Amino acid sequence: MDFEALHSANFKLLDDTVSDWTSMLTKLKELKQDAKDGLHGQAKKANWAGYNATVSREFIGKTAGEFGDAVTQATSIRNIMRDTRDELKTQQRLLKEAIDRGRGKNLTVSAKDGGFVVRENPDEKAPNGQKDVDALAGELQGILDKATEIDSSASTSLKALVDLTDYGFSDAKYKDRDAADNAVKEAERLAAVAKKKPEDMTPKDFDTLKSGLEKYSGDEIFAEHFATTLGAKGTLNFWEGINNPHAAYKVGSERVDQYDDLQKHLSLTLATASQADTPGMSGWKYDMVNIGDEPVSKNSRTMGFQVMSNLMRWGDYDDRFLTDYGSKLIETEKKLTDNGGHTPMAWQHMGMDPYLNRTGTDSGSDPMTGFMKALANSPGAATDFFNADFVTKDEDHDFERDTDGNGKNGKVGLSNFQYLFEERDWPKEIDNKGEDSITGRNNLAMALEAATTGHPAGEMPTLDTPAHNDGQAELVESIFQSVSENPKRLTDHGYMSDSLGQIAAEYMPDINRGLHPGKENEENLFPVAGTAATLSEQDITRYLYTVGQNPDGYAAVNTGQHSYTTSLMEYHFANPDAYLADKNYSEDENLKKTIEDVSRVAGEIEGTIGAGRAYANEVEGGAKDQEFNDAITTTSTWVSSGVGIGVGLATAPFSGPGGVVAGGLAGTATGEIIGALTDGAMKDSSDEVIYRNGKEINDTRESTYTLVEAAAQKAGESAKNPSPHIVSSAATAAEQGFNNAKTNVADYCDGQGVPKALDKEG
Repeated sequence: MDFEALHSANFKLLDDTVSDWTSMLTKLKELKQDAKDGLHGQAKKANWAGYNATVSREFIGKTAGEFGDAVTQATSIRNIMRDTRDELKTQQRLLKEAIDRGRGKNLTVSAKDGGFVVRENPDEKAPNGQKDVDALAGELQGILDKATEIDSSASTSLKALVDLTDYGFSDAKYKDRDAADNAVKEAERLAAVAKKKPEDMTPKDFDTLKSGLEKYSGDEIFAEHFATTLGAKGTLNFWEGINNPHAAYKVGSERVDQYDDLQKHLSLTLATASQADTPGMSGWKYDMVNIGDEPVSKNSRTMGFQVMSNLMRWGDYDDRFLTDYGSKLIETEKKLTDNGGHTPMAWQHMGMDPYLNRTGTDSGSDPMTGFMKALANSPGAATDFFNADFVTKDEDHDFERDTDGNGKNGKVGLSNFQYLFEERDWPKEIDNKGEDSITGRNNLAMALEAATTGHPAGEMPTLDTPAHNDGQAELVESIFQSVSENPKRLTDHGYMSDSLGQIAAEYMPDINRGLHPGKENEENLFPVAGTAATLSEQDITRYLYTVGQNPDGYAAVNTGQHSYTTSLMEYHFANPDAYLADKNYSEDENLKKTIEDVSRVAGEIEGTIGAGRAYANEVEGGAKDQEFNDAITTTSTWVSSGVGIGVGLATAPFSGPGGVVAGGLAGTATGEIIGALTDGAMKDSSDEVIYRNGKEINDTRESTYTLVEAAAQKAGESAKNPSPHIVSSAATAAEQGFNNAKTNVADYCDGQGVPKALDKEG
């Protein structure tokens, strides 16, 4: 920094700038609150339907969120500017104080060519002569250097902060200039460590890198600067190199048990970096996709995709990057398998190959495994990926289907979903216990859950989860049809059933429509916000029967059905003419018919999954009974999260995506029913336990009737419109539905293996 510039600086402009940003913050906070309470709040309560339910509502939610990000970014900018101003004022004060002390020693300081000169007074020398001159010059230069560093780092930090997003605002938060500056410096320091040759890396280097990434993995400026400094090629070289037991023997022999933590936090860091829109990060993503099908190093058979996919198992990666990455990965797989004709042997782990995944679940050699986990965290990218073409009908391949029911197969195209779920020969993997690994297909199931529900796998929907869109509904239809066509696609890999059960739970409105015999005014009986999936009775029956054979799948559908049915009943009790307003009948008679229709479908769903459970228990000789009971008790998240599968219509007090009801759920009829179901303490008026944590749990049809009856009772009471007459008819209708399920299972599941009886054996 120029000596005269600091010495004579007038900080009024900086003072005004800080003041302006502070005033802007006050206004932005008001706008943020208005957006939250007004724009977003009203959007949650509004009656969205069709295109508006999927697009407009989501857009408003994101727009409202931008105000929050604007406050965060403005706060960071104000904090950096304020801190820079205060530090420069301090350096100016120190500069003037040093000059004043010099005068006391007969030293004069003058500006010269942007710098300064220290001289002794001609008429009176300094006490220590040249030593005093040099000491003052050194002190002044140190102050100028510090001021220069403050000014330069502030500029770098502000530019890095603003450049994080091309559009909108960043949510990166920094309390002062030092925090932002440290993020940049630490990124450069840790990237330098990661650039070391694996044979030169020490345990101390490993500890430095691991602790640094743990601390900064969520810091946007750090993550972007780390990734771009290391580069795409450098990222691959580092992870492959450190997992080479020969090259990285020194660090591996002492730290290999901590590789999983490093893998996790490197993945989280790169995911954070991928969200940045800087030119450097755009180049990093472009390069990573382009070198994915190339060997990482000269003498290696490990490809870029194999390395990078293992650094995708944690974090939320940029959707566009995942789309580009997935397209290139599929293109590579097609080349390696002759368009899916055989196992991708290039992804098969061989004896000398490095273990690129350090979680112990699989070797990491199959890049599809890690990529599926990335999609499980990124719903939007997952939907687009699974609906995209793997091969078209006109390409060179041998995939055939009977598409017109004439018994003859013809050549067909396949989506990525169909290839991965139905046709792919997944490379054999072994976990660290020496058992066959299930991780690849299990991650596939989780990715499908995210792709269809609109939220990361393993999480519950919220009011901000968008209503189901066309792509999601299309994928759900494909999943139901696929399992229905060949149930072994699921039963041979039963561990996938928890995710496929959750999909069914969050598409309860669509399932109810598919099982309901009438179509007239159906949209008002089973409202759906967004796009409804069109599901046939046959596909639904075979799907639910198959999912019901697995404890986790059964529990998800069971709880989702009770949540949906109860909230739907509560909605209709509160709006008795929403479905039927036939003037030839009284309001109570119309409502009775409505509740009967809802109860009948509920009974059919329970009967279908109950048949699946009964068959599984018969096959296992009752050994699975406790597993089913335990699975049901784990579904308490439906209550504790305050979110359930609701009516699918954004009308008070229900609101949310194609099935979500939220807000004080634990106090509503739905909360009572689900809470009772999971606590094993639901009792009727005669004190009979309906569900209990033991062998008797949910193994009779009477349990279904009584619970549906209880749901109708609680729903009526909650809506302040109780009717014992209607409650009584609900159980009868549920019994009819249960009997319908028995017929459907016999008709549609013949040859799969069906239970001898749905009733409890005496």
